[in-house]
This record gives sequence, structure tokens and C-alpha cells, in this order.
Amino acid sequence: MKESKRTHTNKKSSNKTARPAHMRRSSAVSGSSRSTARRKRVLRRNLGIGITCGILLCLLVFMGKTVLQRANERDERELQELVQEENGPLLWQKQGAPYIDVQLLTPNEYSRPQIPMESVQYIAIHYTANPGAGAMANRNYFENLSTTRETKVSSHFVVGLEGEVVQCIPTAEISYATNERNVDTISIENCHPDETGAFNDATYDSTVKLAAWLCTRFGLTQDQVIRHYDVTGKSCPKYYVEHPEAWEQMKEDIRIQIQEDYALQEKLQNSSG
Repeated sequence: MKESKRTHTNKKSSNKTARPAHMRRSSAVSGSSRSTARRKRVLRRNLGIGITCGILLCLLVFMGKTVLQRANERDERELQELVQEENGPLLWQKQGAPYIDVQLLTPNEYSRPQIPMESVQYIAIHYTANPGAGAMANRNYFENLSTTRETKVSSHFVVGLEGEVVQCIPTAEISYATNERNVDTISIENCHPDETGAFNDATYDSTVKLAAWLCTRFGLTQDQVIRHYDVTGKSCPKYYVEHPEAWEQMKEDIRIQIQEDYALQEKLQNSSG
């Protein structure tokens, strides 16, 4: 009887430790799934880190290029300012010119063809025929012709309603302003406040100073300052075609300014020598 009881007890113990085969397989599959999920999480994490590092690297490269570009632009501006001080708008002012804001047009066949000027024989005065528009607005119109291609027109200088002067084309290149005289004429476009085409005082004064300074620069006289009208018969500059006495007065004012500029330049040369 004791032996039989012992055998029964062993069977119970055996039943507690044994697992069915299907339970053992399920446990193995579950472990494999957990391992796969863990690997996927690691891969996703590593991929995210890689993408983040790549973005940061791109940002660093971009920022580095931007900083370098700005440094180069700053150096270029400082160089241009230095050149202008020695042989540009500031020097020109000392010689009698109004301040000239150099805003050259982008080379293009519609407003800045970069054709060399043969020689400078005349200074031509024009009016914009665009009442109320300022110097930069007219300069930008010339600039945009490379896109619109509606016509071929430009000018070396534009004098604005407040007397500001914008240079669009170097004096060594032709502009499209004075027809057959483009090859040897520097053109000055003038803004005007109304339909009469008369220049206001600020525009008039800057035009006289600019024309006189250009005459001293190229060895011209007031008689070589002409109107667009004198070349083609076009009513330009309108007010000074319709009022010849006003044109003669402008030429006289230019003559007086030429004399003053020569005296100023001689004094400047003596002081620097």
C-alpha cells in the first residue's frame, strides 16, 4: 500500500513539469517575434538618428556657405567703397558732379548691348515722358526690357524728381537713346512732375551739374550739349523744345558751371600735387 501511494505521487509531480508540445512551440515563436520587433525598433531608431545627423550636416554646410558668401559680399562692398572713394562718385562730387548712384543695367541686347562708344562728342538731354516717375523707376524699366523685350531703349543717366542721379550704363558704352548719335553721345534722361515736361528745380540743378561735369571730363563745351530734338526732330525734352528760351538758359547755366568745375578741378589737382 505504501509503494502504490509513492507511485501516484510521482505521477502527479511529473504532470506538473511536463508541457504539451504545442505550448513549447508557441513560446519559441513568441520569443522570435519579440527579437524581430526589437531589431526593427533598433533599426528605426538608428535610421532616425541617421536622418537627423544628415539634416544637421546639411544645415551646417548651408550655414557655412552662407557665412562665407556674406563675408565675400562684405569684402566686395568694402572694396567697391574704397574704389569709389578714390575714383568714383565721391571723387566725382569733388570735381563738381552731383552724387551719382551707380546702378548699372544687366548686360542685354534691349537696353545695355555693351557696344563700345566710339568717342564722346555730345551730351544729349531727354525727358522721360512719364510724369511723376522717379529715377529708379525709369532705371528699372530699362532693366526689365531684357524680359519684356518690348523695345530697345535706355540712357546713361537718369535724373530724378529730387535731383538724385542714377547711372545705368558706363560712359564707355552706347545707350539706346539718341538714334544715329548713339555712337558718340552720352544721354541724360530727366524725370518731370507733370505733362508739361518742365524739370523742377532739383532735377534742373542736377542736370546742369551733371552735364557740365561730363563736358569737363570729355573736353566738350556747352554747344555740344544737345536735345534729342536736335538729332531727330522729336519733341524731346518737350518743355525745352516748346520753349527755346528755356533751352538757351539751360545751356548758359551749363556754361557757367563748366567754368566753375574747371576752377574746382584745378584747385583739387594743386592741393593733391
